[in-house]
Amino acid sequence: MQHETAMPFETVQILAAIQAGDTPAADFAHLKLPSSYRAVTVHADEAEMFAGLAGRDKDPRRSLHVEDVATPELGPGEAIVAVMASAINYNSVWTSIFEPVSTFGFLKRYGKVSELTRRHDLPYHVIGSDLAGVVLRTGPGVNKWKPGDEVVAHCLSVELEDAEGHDDTMLDPQQRIWGFETNFGGLAHLALVKANQLMPKPAHLTWEEAASPGLVNSTAYRQLVSKNGAAMKQGDVVLIWGASGGLGSYATQMALNGGAIPICVVSSPDKAEICRAMGAELIIDRAAEGYRFWKTEDEQDPREWQRFGARIRELTGGEDPDIVFEHPGRETFGASVYVAKRGGRIVTCASTSGFMHSYDNRYLWMNLKRIIGSHFANYREAWEANRLIDKGMIHPTLSRSYRLEETGQAAHDVHRNLHQGKVGVLCLAPEEGLGVRDAAKRERLLPAINRFRNV
Repeated sequence: MQHETAMPFETVQILAAIQAGDTPAADFAHLKLPSSYRAVTVHADEAEMFAGLAGRDKDPRRSLHVEDVATPELGPGEAIVAVMASAINYNSVWTSIFEPVSTFGFLKRYGKVSELTRRHDLPYHVIGSDLAGVVLRTGPGVNKWKPGDEVVAHCLSVELEDAEGHDDTMLDPQQRIWGFETNFGGLAHLALVKANQLMPKPAHLTWEEAASPGLVNSTAYRQLVSKNGAAMKQGDVVLIWGASGGLGSYATQMALNGGAIPICVVSSPDKAEICRAMGAELIIDRAAEGYRFWKTEDEQDPREWQRFGARIRELTGGEDPDIVFEHPGRETFGASVYVAKRGGRIVTCASTSGFMHSYDNRYLWMNLKRIIGSHFANYREAWEANRLIDKGMIHPTLSRSYRLEETGQAAHDVHRNLHQGKVGVLCLAPEEGLGVRDAAKRERLLPAINRFRNV
């Protein structure tokens, strides 16, 4: 990571206009954009730097750079946003350690789509799939948003030139995750997005709080609530792995709000207490209870599946999970398939412990269970998830924030699971606590907003 340097004069003016809080939209439209901006990047010529190391031993602090890069050209249907805050997702970790593949292959393929997308195929990759900030410029064809609008961005990037994407935009053949499979992401002072990624910033939240839910909140919504995922209903028993983490903490809130019965799986007493603070009652501390689903690197232990299933039934009065909210992947997937009820759903994404899943198919096919793959969210699902944040029905799970120059350390901490909830990054925002426009609403919701802070 490089040391902080002075911001361009144009960036200083942009920040001053945002900080003023009452700058007219017309003034934002006339602010000059800098020719370059500060960003967190990985470099194509370093993609082999961790060759031969185990994934856990790969250190994001070595691969992530903070440097000035050229401001990209604005195209039709796009917007340039001044990024006040962003956040770390697991895809930021994957990018930083070049697993499972280098993201430069994504950028190269995207660069071949059109003359406009060629901009993304660069020897550096500006990463980050969350942001909260202010619109500075919009390209031709953008009518819904204007300079000065305070926004958050979801990370679905689609071209929508193929029929397949018009029922569910996640099925578009050109669907990508912004800041992971595209360039010019949110861990930066500026970001380039498609205008249909933008959503209103919740007025009661700070910049860093508003930036933190985006990817994980939308992902949890599709995975658990949407008809495209598990279609959770009232009374469903929902097993949630990593229930206090960046993704699971939103699934826990959605289960409770939706009248379901969450069983929160955590790995420490502190994480159990966080789940209780959210309102969950049924909690399994898998570390304390000593579950070991793998006998060896290559062989699972069905007796541990059975012991885990018996513990679930003990907590629920004899019921098995209607839904298993799966994201650890390899380590837990065999157990997940086993414990789901007859006719139940195992809905899966991410696979943070490994992508190669194995399970006993007898428990799936003979008990008519279903495995549902779920990936991020379409625009409507992302909007609905953000609406829940805006209404104060779902709350950010931000535990702490880092400065942009400390992004390597932030990614390292997420990689090593040293965090709770979500980890934020201050980009243009000079300090935490800025950007609140509805103080009365915030005061009413403050205990829930701060539930994950400094834990």
